Order: sequence, then C-alpha cells, then structure tokens
Amino acid sequence: MLLLCISPSLALVAKSSNKLTIEASLNLSGDEENGIYTNNIKNEINGNWISAPTSSSSIHEARLKAKAKRRLRKTSSRDSGRGDSLSDNGDVSRGTNGTVPPTSPKSKLLDRKSRAGKGRGLPKKGGAGGKGVWGPPGEVYDLEEVDVKDPNYDEAQESCVYATVVPPLEEGDFEKTITPIVQEYFEHGDTNEVAELLAELNLGSMSSGVPVLAVSLALEAKASHRELTSRLLTYLCGRVLSHKDVESSFDKLLRELPDLVLDTPGAAQLVGQFIARAVRDKILSKSYLDGYKGRVDCVHARAALDRAAVLLKMRMDGLRVDKVWGAGGGQRPVTQLVKEMTLLLKEYILSGDNQEAERCLRELEVPHFHHEFVYEAVVMVLESKGEKTLKMVLQLLKFLWVSSVITVDQMRRGYERVYMDIAEINIDVPRAYFILEHFVDKSFSAGFICENLRDLCPSRGRKRFVSEGDGGRFKLESY
Repeated sequence: MLLLCISPSLALVAKSSNKLTIEASLNLSGDEENGIYTNNIKNEINGNWISAPTSSSSIHEARLKAKAKRRLRKTSSRDSGRGDSLSDNGDVSRGTNGTVPPTSPKSKLLDRKSRAGKGRGLPKKGGAGGKGVWGPPGEVYDLEEVDVKDPNYDEAQESCVYATVVPPLEEGDFEKTITPIVQEYFEHGDTNEVAELLAELNLGSMSSGVPVLAVSLALEAKASHRELTSRLLTYLCGRVLSHKDVESSFDKLLRELPDLVLDTPGAAQLVGQFIARAVRDKILSKSYLDGYKGRVDCVHARAALDRAAVLLKMRMDGLRVDKVWGAGGGQRPVTQLVKEMTLLLKEYILSGDNQEAERCLRELEVPHFHHEFVYEAVVMVLESKGEKTLKMVLQLLKFLWVSSVITVDQMRRGYERVYMDIAEINIDVPRAYFILEHFVDKSFSAGFICENLRDLCPSRGRKRFVSEGDGGRFKLESY
C-alpha cells in the first residue's frame, strides 16, 4: 500500500495498481448545508488528474436562488395576495396566468402595510395607525376611568362638574346687542328665534330693559311693528322674562315718557295702548293701573294711564283690545282693504286734502296692492256725475305719482284692470267708454301714464245710419 499526501485536507489511498480512490472532505462553511459538493469524487482517469466539473456552476446557481428568495421575501408584504411563487429553477412567477396586476405610486404611498419584510402583510396596528386616526373602525370609546395610582391624580377630579359659563352682558353693550335682534324680528316676525337668541345671553338684572327697548323702537315704527312687539312681549313672558320684569319695564317707560314725547309726539297714547294690550294678554296684572291712582305728577304718564283705562273699559268702534293695533298690511283680508280704500276715496272727495289721503294710504302698508286704489279711483270717476270728481281724482293720482307712493307698475296695472272690465261697467254706465277715453287723455296730459298705456284704451264701435243723402249706408264709428 502506497500513501501519498497532497494537502492537509486530502488523503489518497491506493487499493490496487490500476485504480486510485480519493476520499475528499472539504471544510467550506455553508457549502455542506446546501449540498453543493459530493463526498466521493473520482478525479483520475488513465493516470490524469481531473477537477470536479460541477463545483463552479452549482455555486452560481445557489447564489441566484438565494438572491431570488431574498427579493421575494422583501416584496411579500407589498405584493401579498398576488400569487407570487418561486419556481424550481429560481424564477419568480406571478399569478395564475403569468400576468402582473397594475400598480400605481399613489397606492404605495397610502399603503399602511409593513415595509420591514416581517409579518403577514397586514396593516400596522390593525388599521388604527397613521395621522389623524383615533382607532380602528367600529371602536367605541367609553369614559376613561381615573387611575388612582397616577402621580397627577387629584381627589377633586371625581366630584368636578363641567359647565358652559356665559359672561354677563355689560351695560354698555346691552343696546348694541339687543337692537339688531329686535329690528330683525320686525322683518321676519319669528318670536321663537328671538327667545332663543335672548336665552343665549346672560342678561342678569338687565332683562327688564328688553321690553323698554322693544317698545321704544316700535313707537317710531309702523302699526304692524307695534302689533309684533305686543306679541313678542306676550311670548317672552314666562320664558325669558318674568312678570316682575314686565312691570318694571312699563314703570320705566312711564318715567321716560317726557323724553319719548320729544321724538314721538303721540308716545303717551301709544304707551297707553301697549299697557292696555299687556293687561289684556295677562302679562300685566289688572291692579297695575290702580297702583298709580293719585300718585302720578307727570302729564304724559297720566295721559298714558287714562288711555289704557279707557281702552279696557270700552270698545273702539266694535274692535277688541287685542286688535288695538289693527291687522298689519298683508295680513288683512282683501275685502277689508277694498272697503278701506273706497272709504279713503270718499273722504278725499269731501275734504280734498291730498296729504291726508297720502298718509292714510301709507298706513295701510300694502304697496303691492296700490293698483286696487287706482282701479277704484278710475271706477269712481266713471260712475260719477259732473267734472268735479274727475278733476279731484286726477289731482290725487298725480300727487301720489309725484310723491312716489304709487309706482309705475301699480299705476299701469290699475289702468289695465279698468280696460279689462270696461265692458261690464258699460252695462251700468252707458257713457263709460266716452268718459274713460276722456279721463285717459287727461291722465296722459298730466304725465303719470305713458303713451303706450294711453293707446291701449278700448273704444266701443257701433253701427249707425247716416243722413239720407248717403244712400242709406252705415259706417263704423266710435265715441
């Protein structure tokens, strides 16, 4: 037996004269585990040394497989669910059909999956992580219990009550705050909205100033606004105001009457009507007037109390105390408005006072219904006898036109209504067509109707025979 030593790690043993067997043991870290090299290699053929033919290619293939596995592991969290797999030869195959689903950069930016190459590809914190997220979907938050062992724990925390505190309204800001609320109420008429706005304010001892300010503003406004003010005081009493606040407010109004009369000459009478209405609505006691008997020195306050006492003892032309302000503008029935306009015209024919007629028409507060006034005025001219009524109505309409009480549209609509009804009017007034043409020409000459409106005036055509010299012919002619 012959022993030949080539290297410290290689042992050659000769078993026969024509054949050598080499037993090799390669101590390479990591290669034995991967099974890259075999233990028995025959490297001599016919006495020539031959190196292992598969060593370098096996190492290269192992490196490619390891690299592919690392790449697949890194993208497993982002591409989970896409069906990625590693084939036997190290190629990565995706999907069942070999197609790659499209991806977008935006989806990667908004993706909350882990990028660390670990986990199962699920969102971080169960989808509850990220900016502006308070927890996973569907989570219900309960009241947090106080930790007794917390170093910042305070026993007073358990008995602490939290409430919204509204600072009291300062006296200098009272009028600036309440005045816009009352003025807006005159526009919309919603008492509930005013009550809600006042409830949000901390009025304190100044709550009695609300009726004083509301009545002061109503004295300078229209009758419809005074009616709204009386309704507002009735609604607020018991909700925002107490009966004592209402009595204090009227006491203050009686004391301030000398100053109110300077701005509103009829303030004493109007305050008396407010007092009577308040007693009727049961926000003032019936003994309120009795408390002032023999104790009033101011002339204006005495006049206001006398006015209230008279209204409570008697009726005004059949009207009740709750109708002391009348019905505001559009709230009146149409038949009542027509009657009042007819009475206004009759009184004007008797007095001839243009300014008084203008004032009465303004007090009706129905500017959208002035065409009815024009209609009734023209019909009165058609039904009248003589030139006096025609001249006075013509003068009144011109005066109201110049003062802008009656607008162009209302004047036009009034004349057009007469044009439409002239056929029926002519049944009762045979000369209606002739009088209407004459009045329309006068109106156009006065300048308060246009030429187009004058040309629209209808004329009645009739057949009449002419003289015998015409051969018995007849012709069409109008009045």
